[in-house]
Amino acid sequence: MPPQFPIYLPTKGRDRFMVTSKALTALGAPHYLVVEPAQIGAYRAAVRETGVAATVLELDLGFKDRYEVCDDLGLSRSTGPGPARNFAWEHSIAAGHAWHWVVDDNIKAFYRLNRNLKVPVSDATIFRAMEDFALRYRNVAMVGPNYFMFASRKSAMPPFVTNTRVYSCNLIRNDVPFRWRGRYNEDTILSLDMLKAGWVTVLFNAFLQEKMETQKLPGGNTEEFYLAEGEKRDGAKYSDLGTLAKSRMLARVHPDVAKVVRRFRRIHHHVDYSGFDQRLVRRSGIEIGEGVNDFGMRLIMVE
Repeated sequence: MPPQFPIYLPTKGRDRFMVTSKALTALGAPHYLVVEPAQIGAYRAAVRETGVAATVLELDLGFKDRYEVCDDLGLSRSTGPGPARNFAWEHSIAAGHAWHWVVDDNIKAFYRLNRNLKVPVSDATIFRAMEDFALRYRNVAMVGPNYFMFASRKSAMPPFVTNTRVYSCNLIRNDVPFRWRGRYNEDTILSLDMLKAGWVTVLFNAFLQEKMETQKLPGGNTEEFYLAEGEKRDGAKYSDLGTLAKSRMLARVHPDVAKVVRRFRRIHHHVDYSGFDQRLVRRSGIEIGEGVNDFGMRLIMVE
């Protein structure tokens, strides 16, 4: 059961890797690559060479000029992926879609967590299952899968959590009055913008994404944010000054719920989502049958 809404993949400087594009292609999920004009040729060549099921879209740089970076530095520094994500949002609306997916370019694989097993999926049915769930409710603005590392297979976990952040793989309702904003932490900013307006977000533990470690893959934000703004130490794996700027921006944009902390020898941000208690409101006429709907998915043992 393929996704019914388009998948967009903003990407920059990673045509040598095509990590998420390869993962989506393996699932049989065609998608769009949103690319800056100067890199169109490189990405089209990469699509031909790798055979990924991707269509390259040229980013309208006007989205950068109009982007709300949430600081006073303007275009003197990278805007991050927000403008490309807003371009994808408008592209999907122009194509007549009610929702769209936007996915980071460093996701290696997708999984289903069920009965204490994290099982890699072999097609894109989990995207369709998340879409179906979102469409049941009239007050859901955004949903997505949790990170692989944040869902324990040895602990009892709910299949989904409401009213929290959705990162890196987002299904977004097109008619909500929001857009991506912020030079950094735009995922969290958008989640909080939606929650503060009374909408519900849904983070699935039943479905997971395996994202590469932050700052590990060259290109993208690694060079423009973390390494450019921080100190190259410990093999340039992490950069405190880069992540400090990122965390400070979030605390400045949403100071009532976000603050800067230091954990695991790194600068992080901490967000308190406990004040958001919106309930899911089912659409009229929606009937949910008894039992479990596996959307045709079944467990296959591979030797």
